[in-house]
Amino acid sequence: MHSDAAAVNFQLNSHLSTLANIHKIYHTLNKLNLTEDVGQDDHPTGSLRSCSSSDCFSKVMPPRKKRRPASGDDLSAKKSRHDGMYRKYDSTRIKTEEEAFSSKRCLEWFYEYAGTDDVVGPEGMEKFCEDIGVEPENVVMLVLAWKLDAQNMGYFTLQEWLKGMTSLQCDTTEKLRNTLDYLRSLLNDSTNFKLIYRYAFDFARAEDGVSDCELPASTLAEQESVSAVQLPVL
Repeated sequence: MHSDAAAVNFQLNSHLSTLANIHKIYHTLNKLNLTEDVGQDDHPTGSLRSCSSSDCFSKVMPPRKKRRPASGDDLSAKKSRHDGMYRKYDSTRIKTEEEAFSSKRCLEWFYEYAGTDDVVGPEGMEKFCEDIGVEPENVVMLVLAWKLDAQNMGYFTLQEWLKGMTSLQCDTTEKLRNTLDYLRSLLNDSTNFKLIYRYAFDFARAEDGVSDCELPASTLAEQESVSAVQLPVL
């Protein structure tokens, strides 16, 4: 009997101790806001609801902030933008430089026809006319020689080339091709026409070795009315 009573007391004390511990744990969790109110259908003594890991972390962890790009990523993005801007600027600069007149480019262009000499002679002139797409006897070549102030027909010296092409702002074959219509249009102006005619007349006279004093009066009078003469435009 005594042993049975002792066993019952032991079990009762054990249950009471367990309940006391559960009660302490419940109050502790209640202070940490980790318990829920007991519903009507719950056990009278209340029940402890264990929170999931995501619920617990959402109560105690601050909201997650969006990741900012690292300094290395930011620098790479800036560098990429700068590279794009530089390429755009560089292409514009190259295009501008190609359009602008260059004495160096003009000099290199001259030596394509002059070779090692400082004069474009008959052979170089033939190639030059072929490149710009005109015949050597075309009147536009006379106008070009006049613009370059060439002293000998069929020859361009380095000085004449640089001075004349600078005035025309031509340093490539393509630019001169685009200027041919302008050179032809100079013949439509009476003042320019007289100057070009006189220039051609002086060339012909120099080749024949004739001076003004040796020319007949009728020829000198014709020079005064040279505006009535039409040069052939081929």
